[in-house]
Amino acid sequence: MSKPIVAIVGRPNVGKSTLFNKILGSRVSIVDNRPGITRDRIHAETDWLRYDFTLIDTGGLDLDSKEIIPVQMRRQAELAMDIADVIIFVTDGREGLTSVDRDIAQVLRKTKKPVIVTLNKVDTKHQSEHFYEYYELGMGEPIEISAELGLGIGDLLDEVVRHFETDRGTSYDDDVIGVAIIGKPNVGKSLLVNRILGEDRVIVSDIAGTTRDAIDTPFIDGDDRYVLIDTAGIRRKSRVKENIERYSVIRAIAAIKRANVCLLVIDATEGVTEQDKKIAGYSHENGKGMIILINKWDMVKKDNKTMSEFMREIRNELSYIIYAPVLFISALTGQRVNKILEEVKNVAAQNSKRVSTGTLNEVIGEAMLLNQPPSDKGRRLRIFYATQVSIRPPTFILFINDKDLMHFSYLRYLENKIRENFGFEGTPIRFILRQKTGRD
Repeated sequence: MSKPIVAIVGRPNVGKSTLFNKILGSRVSIVDNRPGITRDRIHAETDWLRYDFTLIDTGGLDLDSKEIIPVQMRRQAELAMDIADVIIFVTDGREGLTSVDRDIAQVLRKTKKPVIVTLNKVDTKHQSEHFYEYYELGMGEPIEISAELGLGIGDLLDEVVRHFETDRGTSYDDDVIGVAIIGKPNVGKSLLVNRILGEDRVIVSDIAGTTRDAIDTPFIDGDDRYVLIDTAGIRRKSRVKENIERYSVIRAIAAIKRANVCLLVIDATEGVTEQDKKIAGYSHENGKGMIILINKWDMVKKDNKTMSEFMREIRNELSYIIYAPVLFISALTGQRVNKILEEVKNVAAQNSKRVSTGTLNEVIGEAMLLNQPPSDKGRRLRIFYATQVSIRPPTFILFINDKDLMHFSYLRYLENKIRENFGFEGTPIRFILRQKTGRD
């Protein structure tokens, strides 16, 4: 499952950004007593108890204003509410319930999301004189806090994570292969979904940013069960002008985290861009299987060297994911699209592959005989033992005599030897180094 998303909303100047910073333990949002300071959403990863989640701070909601900035802030907050799993509705406990609070509450009811009514600026242990007013909202018992002093924050977070226990509808059985289709805007992701499914399940447009959210489409191919996750295109931050696209980035990254395999779609007419490399990094860092799809191949002028030259560019620009297979496709014409699911099935299996400890140590031992481990000041690296400890991605522990003697180049050499012997095509490999002493 992806991390839950928690949005902090409320009218201007009730302390939303102060609460955001207090939960994170750092000054991420700008805090000022003037309304409208937080014009753009700010989000960050955090945790409480055993739960990891994404926290979003939003600008103040002014439902009546027709001015440009308040309208944009309202739209942004509404988007935050739309993608949130839990909403913290912040009010001013010293002022009491206002007509604006009532209007916001009415909007929140329509989301059908868990809403926690929070009375901020209650700086004493005594109950706010306005406490019982909030029951008329019909949103359960309010929680009193002081974001500035840190009072009641634990109780608030306890209530937030309580809602994480419920099924959020984003998990699938272990035998279902989750496939996230990722890439920049307008590279043909939605068209590819339609081509794979053989029907128009996703809106297709040549206007960048048509797909605003992650869309899950479960389907069966033969005996295999899949769910295709079409994500909104991820733009460079400097080009993300619409708030809605900023939230699309959060959703796209969340989709990557709950997928088994990511299909990185690259526009053949543009080649590999910096943004393609950044998006590939999201998948790699999360240990997902990956297949690189060079789309719009039908639009490229070719000779007998075109494909090999493009492959060379891919391997140079995306050198850290040389494990990923590459397919040259056209979502428009269907060229090689029929090969994608076969590759997905194989990569998902490789991402979940286990190797026996005995065979693994034979390969490591042979690798050390062929290429001696590095040494420093007369002291040589020794690898005593290796074992695989987990899958998705395949992760190995190496018990060694000194971590400082393990050079990155030698670790890459061992990775290559493991791949030569066991495959692991399409999946990253992780190593954990454990220093073993003489007593061990």
